[in-house]
Amino acid sequence: MAKNKHVFIKIEKFKFPNIGIGRKITQEEDSCADFSKERNVEIKRALPGQLIEAKVKKGKGQLLNIAERGDKEISPLCPNADKCGGCTFQTLTYEDELNIKEQMVKDLFKKANIELPETTEVKPAPSVYGYRNKMEFSFGDECKDGPLSLGLRNPGSYYEVCDGSYCNICHEDFNKIVKYTRDFFRERRASFYHRTRHTGHLRHLVIRRGEHTGEILVNLVTTEGLVVEGFEKALLEISLEGRICGIIHTINNSVADAVKPEIVEVLYGDNYYYDLCLGLKFKIYPFSFFQTNTFGAEELYKTVKEFAEGNENGDIFDLYCGTGTIAQILSEKARKVYGIEIVESAVDAAIQNAAINNIENCEFIAGDVLKEVTKLTSTPETIILDPPREGIHPKALEPIINFEAKRIIYVSCKPTSLVRDLEVFLESGYRLKDFRIHDMFPRSYHVECVALLEKQM
Repeated sequence: MAKNKHVFIKIEKFKFPNIGIGRKITQEEDSCADFSKERNVEIKRALPGQLIEAKVKKGKGQLLNIAERGDKEISPLCPNADKCGGCTFQTLTYEDELNIKEQMVKDLFKKANIELPETTEVKPAPSVYGYRNKMEFSFGDECKDGPLSLGLRNPGSYYEVCDGSYCNICHEDFNKIVKYTRDFFRERRASFYHRTRHTGHLRHLVIRRGEHTGEILVNLVTTEGLVVEGFEKALLEISLEGRICGIIHTINNSVADAVKPEIVEVLYGDNYYYDLCLGLKFKIYPFSFFQTNTFGAEELYKTVKEFAEGNENGDIFDLYCGTGTIAQILSEKARKVYGIEIVESAVDAAIQNAAINNIENCEFIAGDVLKEVTKLTSTPETIILDPPREGIHPKALEPIINFEAKRIIYVSCKPTSLVRDLEVFLESGYRLKDFRIHDMFPRSYHVECVALLEKQM
């Protein structure tokens, strides 16, 4: 294909992460043309069945226009479906979305020559819409030099955002808070922070909500110098289904486009909220990790509990334990649970939550798994692995394997990292006994996987 030439691509398959794969056809050919002799082209955010106009270079394509929709596509409920960077599958039925996700994971395992159980399939999410308990919205404009907006970024854009007050993967309370916040700062002629010009103040709005409790924590993120007087008072006057229990103002002066808590000021109430998970109570701080789909997480953790059956008196290692959710859920099955987490604030939260739930057989350690796991003298019967998206550090795999735990339960939010790490475990005397795919993130391409590895004797 000529460099940067505009071509038409018929999308046939979908692969992780968020990539449609198809072959070139000429403009004169119709969408049913035979293009079997053309090489594959990868187009981000393209769906099977679509005819895509793209600019192609070295087998990679930039989506310019959806010339034809797929036969199975539906009218999306979200008015921003085509321009928002948050979702991928708004124009598909949920059944078709699950089929794509299942095949996406199976293709990765097939490529790695790892055999999955024949029963492997995607477990649907309890809710397809309104399920997210945390959303991070960005300030920007809907077009260059347009009015201030607040929502999710357009794909490939640093500043343009689509209106976040219509988002249907979060609770309606979120949309009301977004609309109010946007209008509040529009009226005061405040501007968003421009990373290259270093002008403006407004950066992000992070909203978290307890699904079981209805408690809401609002976090306004700006650079220093913005006057936010009156923001919290008017915010509390919005009619919501839930209850705002805390409003905080986070100052972040760094150039990085991230929510970094350089200075945190409580404008109202508390800097935390509570939620429940499988009957346990958790105190969640603004920057604590907690699964973004509460009801989906409960289904996920039920699978982890099922995989841990048989560990009634043995020790459990919960590596990359975060705020200790899994550790506490499994504490009833263990003599003792040791959790290791590199984020100190998460460990502090884990200790607090264990006390709230009257759990006394969990010990949480702050530090890097790579260093801290070698200091443990206990012999675990079960090891839980729930690492960040990039998976386990290669140097940490050997000491984990050397414990020769009877079972390893690997929870992963990135199947490519999971496949890479599983290859090492399988080569080291473990077998893949069971495997589940949980759809924790409907309308997006993300999935959560749980693998049960059993030591071969």
